[in-house]
Amino acid sequence: MSPQADPAPEGDAGVVERRKKSKKPKYSRFTQQELPACKPLLTPTIVISTFSLIGILFIPIGLTSLSASDIVVEIVYRYDTECIPQQSQNDKLAFIQSSETNKICSTTLTVPKNMKAPVYIYYELDNFYQNHRRYVKSRNDKQLRSKAYEQETTNCAPEATTANGSPIVPCGLIAWSLFNDTYSFAIQNKVIEVNKKNIAWQSDKNNKFGSDVYPKNFQQGGLIGGAKLNESIPLSEQEDLIVWMRTAALPQFRKLYGRIETDLAANEQISVTIENNYNTYSFEGEKKLVLSTTSWIGGKNDFLGVAYLAVGSLCLFLALAFIVLYLLKPRTLGDPSYLSWNKNPDGHQ
Repeated sequence: MSPQADPAPEGDAGVVERRKKSKKPKYSRFTQQELPACKPLLTPTIVISTFSLIGILFIPIGLTSLSASDIVVEIVYRYDTECIPQQSQNDKLAFIQSSETNKICSTTLTVPKNMKAPVYIYYELDNFYQNHRRYVKSRNDKQLRSKAYEQETTNCAPEATTANGSPIVPCGLIAWSLFNDTYSFAIQNKVIEVNKKNIAWQSDKNNKFGSDVYPKNFQQGGLIGGAKLNESIPLSEQEDLIVWMRTAALPQFRKLYGRIETDLAANEQISVTIENNYNTYSFEGEKKLVLSTTSWIGGKNDFLGVAYLAVGSLCLFLALAFIVLYLLKPRTLGDPSYLSWNKNPDGHQ
C-alpha cells in the first residue's frame, strides 16, 4: 500500500483566513499571564514584624483618640416626655397635635465642666428614618437650585402643589417635615445669644440652594408639617432648612441648631426654655437637646479610639502567639514533607 501523499502546502491566503476564524486571543504577555507578579513569601519574621508594627502604631493612635474624646464636654437632655404635662402623658399625640395646648416648657441644666466657646447646640432625633427610600427621593433639586424651575415638582408628591395646582416651593416631604422645636438659654436671668449663622455647609448654600429661589405656598398644601419659612428670605440663606435637608444615614442623628459664643463655667445653671412643637410621638421617636464642645477629632465619640485599640491589641496578641509557636515548634522554611502529596493516607509522613 502506497504511503499517503502529504497535503499540498497551504497558501498565504489560507493561513490568513484560518487565523481570522481562530477564536484564540492574540498572543501577548497579558493574555498568557506572563506579566511580572508579586509573590510574597510569608516567613515567620515578616508575619511577626507586620503584626507587631500594626499593634505598635494602632495602640497609641487609639489612646490619643480616646483622650481627645474625653476632652469633649457634653450635656444631653431628653425632653420629649418631660415637656408633656402630667395630665397628657397618656395621650401625647393628641397634646402635640392640638393647636390650643401650651407647648412651652422649661428646665435647668448644670454645666459639668468648663465649656469653652464655641459651644455647639444640636437637636437629636431617634427612630426617625430619614434614609427611607421614598422620603429621600421626595424633593426636586432643580427647583431648589433655580427660580427657572419653580414649576418643577417631580417626585414631590404628596407635597407638590396646593389644592389649586400652584407649586409648593420647596416641595417634597423632606422640606415639609422641617424640624420646628426652638430653644432659648439664660444664665441668672441673662439671655445667652444663639448664633445660627454658618451652621450649614458652604457648598450646599452655594451649589444646592438658589439665591433667587424664595419659599412659596409652603405649609399651605393638604398637610401641615413642621416649621414655616420666611418668604422674604431666599433658600440659600435658610440655613435651618439646608441643615435639615442633608438627610441622615441612620435613624438616630444629630443636626446643628446653633452656637453659643461665650464660655460656660463649671457648675453654672443654664435655664432652658423649649418650645416642644415637633411631632415624634406618632412614630415613638425621641428628642434630645445636646450642648457640646469639640476637639481636634470632632465631637464626643469613643468608637474610633476603641476600634484602634482593639485592632492594635489583637495584632500584638497574634504576634506574641506566633513567636511562642515558632519557638516551641519551629518549622524549616519550604519543607516539602508538609505537602499533602508527600504524606501517607493515614496522615503520617
